[in-house]
Amino acid sequence: MFHTNVSTTMSAVLAADSRPAGGAALGEVALATGIGFALTAVLVGSVYLHRTRRTTVLSRVGGRLGRATGVPGWVALPTVLTTLSLLVALLGMLWDISLHIGVGRDEGPLANPAHYLILFGLFGVFAAGVLACSMPLDEEPGPASVHFIRGWDVPVGGIILGGAGFYALLGFPLDDVWHRLFGQDVTLWGPTHLMLITGAGLSIVGLLILEMEGHGGASTDDGDRKVGNVGRFLRQGSAMGGLLLGLSVFQGEYDFDVPQFRLVLEPFMIAGAAGLALVAARLWMGRGGALMATAFFLVVRGLIALVVGPVLGEITPQFPLYLGSAIVVELLALSLPLVRRPLVFGAVAGVLIGTVGTATEWGWTHLTQTLSWNRDVLVEGTLMAVLAGVAGGLLGALLALGLRRRLPRPAVARTVLVASLVAIAAGVTNGLIATVPDDVEATFTISDVTSDPRTADITVQLSPADAVDDPAWVQITAWQGQGLVVDDLERIGPGEYRTTEPVPLHDDWKTLLRVHDGRQLYAVPIYLPADEAIPADEIAAEDGVTRSAIPEIDVLQRELKESGGGLWALANLVVLGCTLALIAGISWGVGRYSRRGSAGERFPDAPVDSPVPTGVGAP
Repeated sequence: MFHTNVSTTMSAVLAADSRPAGGAALGEVALATGIGFALTAVLVGSVYLHRTRRTTVLSRVGGRLGRATGVPGWVALPTVLTTLSLLVALLGMLWDISLHIGVGRDEGPLANPAHYLILFGLFGVFAAGVLACSMPLDEEPGPASVHFIRGWDVPVGGIILGGAGFYALLGFPLDDVWHRLFGQDVTLWGPTHLMLITGAGLSIVGLLILEMEGHGGASTDDGDRKVGNVGRFLRQGSAMGGLLLGLSVFQGEYDFDVPQFRLVLEPFMIAGAAGLALVAARLWMGRGGALMATAFFLVVRGLIALVVGPVLGEITPQFPLYLGSAIVVELLALSLPLVRRPLVFGAVAGVLIGTVGTATEWGWTHLTQTLSWNRDVLVEGTLMAVLAGVAGGLLGALLALGLRRRLPRPAVARTVLVASLVAIAAGVTNGLIATVPDDVEATFTISDVTSDPRTADITVQLSPADAVDDPAWVQITAWQGQGLVVDDLERIGPGEYRTTEPVPLHDDWKTLLRVHDGRQLYAVPIYLPADEAIPADEIAAEDGVTRSAIPEIDVLQRELKESGGGLWALANLVVLGCTLALIAGISWGVGRYSRRGSAGERFPDAPVDSPVPTGVGAP
């Protein structure tokens, strides 16, 4: 995740070279470790006192929450704790991203207020999983519970919840180790950053299974209409909306108009998240499920945008709409033959999400983003969105079938799971492949507007003049100097562009030209401050200077260190292996819950007297 200073005010006082470009000071590491041990001691002590029946606090709190929600206390308390913790962590993550874009790297992890929200939020998710496993006494928690020790059975949902929370929490200390080895990778997609996001987002799957285990796996649906109180529908909708929130964090850099990767990845990620969460919501919850999940997403992200932007005074994050995708999923579900074949439904829904849903997001970007989608990404972006939509839709159908205890036979389920993950990996790989031309230069004509602080209008002449053809963007980004400026340049001639507003060229601002045309993605520095911590010399903004195109990462992630001997590749492979292990564990949990449930329960939306079909696409 991004690292930043305690506040904009403090950052203005402290010089850039006072901020470490590697790991945190040992004193802060020790303090953070102490906080972690203290929280763990409190958690372990609470569990011990509860299991030995020396206290009834957890039982009483869980019982009160359970009576209000209609589930056992060992489901109610972890559910409330997980929900609050994830909301706190999400606020911290988006605040952290905003701070990093506007200010730069941290003075240290404990100098960043957003880190406290992330740390306590992720620990809350882990603690909720531990409590879900520890609270049941003298009972079997659900039809698929796992025998731990004599007299102690634990719910599958609790195991997944705790495992995902631990994986996310592990990314926090490993992040400091990573920076000590490789420097500050100021990007959301740093490997240890992805650990935090992936663990937090996928913990929702554990919460969904825990919800079903709390009801003994009993169906609450009659045909396509929900049977039961409105509270449960809202609770399930918020859980699916939470899954959509978690999957959408991966798009964070695009939400702030500072993507460090090709633009085709944005429709790809939006369609994948929509396919998984909205298809699962519709098939699991019944009519209105996709719309309910989307409504929860929009309310939460809207409120967080208001808090991070106007309230805290930082850069306001934007967010996808998802409404078009939710509508097409709900309309498609009116076709009952497709709903009876959930995998087919997921695939067809994915195609519609990748086309119709992407078209609505296309229009939304023109209302909310400076770097909106255009013809440069039209064909490839749509194909990528369809690929992600279908893969996500199939995964969403599998999740819903698992929650309804109607997974297809293992060979089919595993094939669909692996094929979907491979398709997603292929799409991500394609989106990450970018090239840098070796013959492109940019000449800058700089006309000062103010001298103290220095701002200027800039005209850019690319050479050769035909270096770009209908590009995704030709823009100037200025960031980490107490704010963010993203100026989509105006074309005034062959290969010639100019700014539409003055850009900063002073103090800690990092100002660069960025060009994205097809697979080409490169930058040309205009002004970069001296940074003794890296170390790096100043690159001055001089009128008439000509500079060559270089990879964007050389400027946007200026603090990165060279890593020889394959250590960087090995570290990435370790993180990838751990992530695959987490996904395998979640798949095991969903499969265990599904196959250990009642074999006679029908899938919702199927007629009462219809036989349960078998085979590919069948529940």
